[in-house]
Amino acid sequence: MGNPGVPAVSGTVDIRELSFAYEETQPVLEDVDLRIEAGERFGIIGPSGAGKSTLLLHLNGILSPAGGSVHIGGDRVEKGSLERIRSRVGLVFQDPDDQLFNPTVYEDVAFGPRNMGLSAEEVDAAVRRALEHLGLEGMESHSPHHLSYGERKRVALATVLAMRPEVVAFDEPFSNLHPAMVERLVGIIRELSATVIVVSQSILPVLAACDRLALLDGGRIRATGTVREIAARTDLLSDCGMDYTFYCRMCREAGMSLEH
Repeated sequence: MGNPGVPAVSGTVDIRELSFAYEETQPVLEDVDLRIEAGERFGIIGPSGAGKSTLLLHLNGILSPAGGSVHIGGDRVEKGSLERIRSRVGLVFQDPDDQLFNPTVYEDVAFGPRNMGLSAEEVDAAVRRALEHLGLEGMESHSPHHLSYGERKRVALATVLAMRPEVVAFDEPFSNLHPAMVERLVGIIRELSATVIVVSQSILPVLAACDRLALLDGGRIRATGTVREIAARTDLLSDCGMDYTFYCRMCREAGMSLEH
């Protein structure tokens, strides 16, 4: 059931005073407040162990909060709404092999639309649309586990896009990708017609992919703002182990410019 205190805008994400602990004495998230508007590209950055992935798993009810709440488009994430929420929120896991379990690419991408009760024709259209969007045409009969890591990443994303979710949330999407694939994925993220949330330790690709950021450290939000505002807070980023200026210094010392 929706909450009348939360504007019911399709694709908005409203996180209020969210707290969570795997063990009572060790809180992982503490009083997290975030409002992500429909259609935003929103990055959540922070060091390893900050609670980023744990936060992401609350968006479609894989984890339940110890305190506070999560709303998607005004609809509270709770036991009675999980089927509806999971059709609206797609999670793309860090390891694509956690998401791919069928013998062919086609079957993996078709799995979600079939579970939504679509007809065979609608499933086929959804699969082909998602594969075409990600440049995977012709791979329908391939085994996902015989593809490159970058290709598997794209197939995992296709399994989500085939369901046309309002919110697409990525967990460490840039890990283990070569620079050309990182650039391609940034472009894909920028073009998605959904609310996009990117959780990552890789600050430079997030700066390129997102419009607004939250800095999470020790289970708490340390700052939110535009990409430019957060990037300018170098002392805070350094304090949280997210200092990107090292790369700028290395380029300068090598006689290179970060601009063409």
